[in-house]
Amino acid sequence: MTPQHETAPKRQKPPARLAISSHNYSSWCLRGFLLARLSGIDFIVEPAAADDPQARAELLMRTSSILLPCLIDGDVTVWDTIAIAEYLNETYPKAAMLPADPISRARCRSISGEMHSGFAALRASLPMNIRAHRPGFTVWSGAQADIDRITTIWRDCFAASPGPYLFGPTPCIADAMFAPVASRFQTYDVPLDPTCTTYIKTILAWPDMAEWIAEAENEPDTITELDLEF
Repeated sequence: MTPQHETAPKRQKPPARLAISSHNYSSWCLRGFLLARLSGIDFIVEPAAADDPQARAELLMRTSSILLPCLIDGDVTVWDTIAIAEYLNETYPKAAMLPADPISRARCRSISGEMHSGFAALRASLPMNIRAHRPGFTVWSGAQADIDRITTIWRDCFAASPGPYLFGPTPCIADAMFAPVASRFQTYDVPLDPTCTTYIKTILAWPDMAEWIAEAENEPDTITELDLEF
């Protein structure tokens, strides 16, 4: 029997779980991972089985609803990267996942939302494939318009920020949202101006990003449709 003056040890909360589809092919899951790391939450990554039909459908953009990544934190289950970002920002406010300045914070939310809902041509024409390298890849006009808009966003951010991240010296939600684009630009050898090239190097050197890339390089699964050269 525990003496009355002793306090029973507090039950430790188990780590959250982040369900993902693929390290190599899933831009959404990369975003979820980076957001979770930004928040400081204790979590483990749970990849879906290689033959999971829902995960494959999402990777090939053959589903109307993106359900991975999915964060399970105790009784809370949240999917969709914007929802995950907002949940983590509310739950771990000290992590400063958004800029402190209200004007910058509004802009950060705006460009994160634009990345989340837009750039369909880029997603379709330059699918994420970390292990691949396509030098001299032909970028068609629709995807080029998306590239031009993204690089304009980046340059506008750096016109108001000292960098090296979009809103200052540390990464925030916007950097997590645009990180897969940095990977795509490297895979498809997209020519960029010096400011954007430097930003891509910063993102790829981000330790959490480098960890994800290493997992992608070692991931055994391949999806033929996403590895074809076209």
